[in-house]
Amino acid sequence: MKRRLYLGLALAALVAGTAQAQTMPTPGEGPFDWDGYDAFAEASDFSGESVTILGPWLAGEAEAFNILVGLFNEATGANATYVGSDSMEQQIVIDAEAGSPPNIAVFPQPGLAANMAAGGFLTPLGEETAGWVTDNYAAGQSWVDLGTAAGPDGTDALYGFFFNVNVKSLVWYVPETFEDFGYEVPQTMEELKALTEQMVADGETPWCIGLGSGGATGWPATDWVEDLMLRTQPPETYDAWVGNELPFDSPEVVGAIEEFGWFALNDDYVAGGAGSVAATDFRDSPKGLFEAPPQCMMHRQASFIPAYFPEGTEVGLDADFFYFPAYEGKDLGQPVLGAGTLMGVTKDSAATQAFLRFLQTPFAHEVMMAQPGFLTPLTAANPEAYIDDTQRALGEVLTNATTFRFDGSDLMPGGVGAGTFWTGMVEYVGGKSAQDVAGEIQQSWDALK
Repeated sequence: MKRRLYLGLALAALVAGTAQAQTMPTPGEGPFDWDGYDAFAEASDFSGESVTILGPWLAGEAEAFNILVGLFNEATGANATYVGSDSMEQQIVIDAEAGSPPNIAVFPQPGLAANMAAGGFLTPLGEETAGWVTDNYAAGQSWVDLGTAAGPDGTDALYGFFFNVNVKSLVWYVPETFEDFGYEVPQTMEELKALTEQMVADGETPWCIGLGSGGATGWPATDWVEDLMLRTQPPETYDAWVGNELPFDSPEVVGAIEEFGWFALNDDYVAGGAGSVAATDFRDSPKGLFEAPPQCMMHRQASFIPAYFPEGTEVGLDADFFYFPAYEGKDLGQPVLGAGTLMGVTKDSAATQAFLRFLQTPFAHEVMMAQPGFLTPLTAANPEAYIDDTQRALGEVLTNATTFRFDGSDLMPGGVGAGTFWTGMVEYVGGKSAQDVAGEIQQSWDALK
């Protein structure tokens, strides 16, 4: 449910930016690796062969991806086609079980891909692909880990190749306000907390936080907790928590919830006071940044949130973001929380493998970077290919990452990740202790086993 919510929000942000139309690049022009494309074309002849691709991308996202598909066809002579579906997750299971899957499925999250791998419906991508991801993606091992699943015999293998991701570890602010007050963008969590305290000393309110989202109220707090788990614990501990090998009521998780409370439960730190956090709709919460005088100075939220900024707001000028920083004293690198889509082979062929090799070229990423809404961790891709400065800055967050982890609640059972975790966070900001909240969430998880 939370993943579908994010997909809808991402589409809303995409629609807001579709004034920049998708266009086929002119051969030889632009910040693209045309030499690499030509080399791929010379080595790849799949004339008359078909590659079918099923995914969740619709409207503008589908148009952008079809540009890439067309360039693959021009290079190879193949006939690759993409079909988008808003019920992709159900359709791919039906097609696979009926013995008529597409060649490639684009999964919105790793869980379904893992289930299909266990059922014998996916083809392992091989050690060569795993090695390429490790060597060429920032935080490469993270992407291999996220794309790895157990096959029907229980053996782990890489089944998913990530292509197009998003970033959630962001703090939004108004540069003019920071400049007026003499504030500098913090580089560490220690500096962010010191800045929070300085703002209060100056008589200002540091944060706007809102958890309201109708029937999904509470989900924004789960992102806070996930980000803070990655900043207080090693990634292996995060993984154990997501899989419930580490109980939800363990000291590590309770500590991350309390870290969120450091920001959210102090009346001086939050616009409207701590009592307003659960009642404020997440779509309304960033508006305090733009009021005169400002009702808050910072807002932690994912890359989609500009869709809810006041009309006419120009990101990069009227509003900007910085990386939600890590603790300097904990030596955990630069972790990034996010989500993304991954490719899985559901019906193998030589042309299908060629398409996956095409996706490993900087050219393929650069073409997509020139379209709205695409981010890549590929370090060899030319950042000048990004459609605008905002996407380029978001891409830099990804390529600077030392660890990437998927939204944890999306990987938990629905009754927890889109249930008691949400409601538990509402109860926490309402006054219940982190230990009690975590204990009740763990009980709900135990009841599902």
